[in-house]
Amino acid sequence: MRLGITMFATDRTMPPHELAAAAEERGFASLYLPEHTHIPAARTTPPPTGDDTLPEEYARTLDPLVALAAAAVVTRTITLGTGVLLAAQRDPVVTAKAVATLDRISGGRVVLGVGYGWNREEAADHGVDWTTRRARVREHVLAMRELWTKDEAAFKGEYAAFEPSWSWPKPEGRIPVLLGGAPGPTLFAHVAEYGDGWMPIGGAGVREALPALRAACEAAGRPMARVVPFGTVPTPGKLEYYAGLGVEEVVLRVPGGGRDAVLPVLDRYAAEHAGR
Repeated sequence: MRLGITMFATDRTMPPHELAAAAEERGFASLYLPEHTHIPAARTTPPPTGDDTLPEEYARTLDPLVALAAAAVVTRTITLGTGVLLAAQRDPVVTAKAVATLDRISGGRVVLGVGYGWNREEAADHGVDWTTRRARVREHVLAMRELWTKDEAAFKGEYAAFEPSWSWPKPEGRIPVLLGGAPGPTLFAHVAEYGDGWMPIGGAGVREALPALRAACEAAGRPMARVVPFGTVPTPGKLEYYAGLGVEEVVLRVPGGGRDAVLPVLDRYAAEHAGR
């Protein structure tokens, strides 16, 4: 089983390029970074953490693609992923260029974790009608696929459209897309149509959801999607449980802090779970 890590990287945490190098040195297979462009001060959407007040780290999040580019140049093998990129809030043409550039710089090591978002105010500032966010994510990912794979790409949708166009660089290979979110028919239909895997946040309920995900993939005539539990706090029993379900990668959560807070956790995870 591959073990990756994720951290809420901010301007007050261990720099992400140093984190990536430290993780690679300790044998971790992947690093995933989250995204929030901003947090509107007028808060109406409840925090997803269940806290009364949204933790400050949400407002201090680094841009994941810029941060991962810095990580790319100081590492050689570790997979570099977003966990998760808010695709509905991004221009797909610009984002396709940025992701392809990152993939070329890193030597083909990019994985795009994509989410639908939870913060209505943030999405509204990007002109996103909340009821359309899933449809927007779908079109934006499909439009990026066209730009990544076609020498002359075109796309016509309700939320993304461009005439036949040239756009290089192309990624070194296929960019895997992992869709984050709670299990359900809509999410699994999207995974089966245009994703490569499901990224369950926290990893709860995976066993119960697998039959529905498998059925959605079979209905789409494609192989079973990857399942990558995300933001997990590891225990030997939990990792053995995932391995028994056929899970091949788990992304472990590390605290959003400085070197003194982060490195001991990396050392402990590596010592306790190496060789899985």
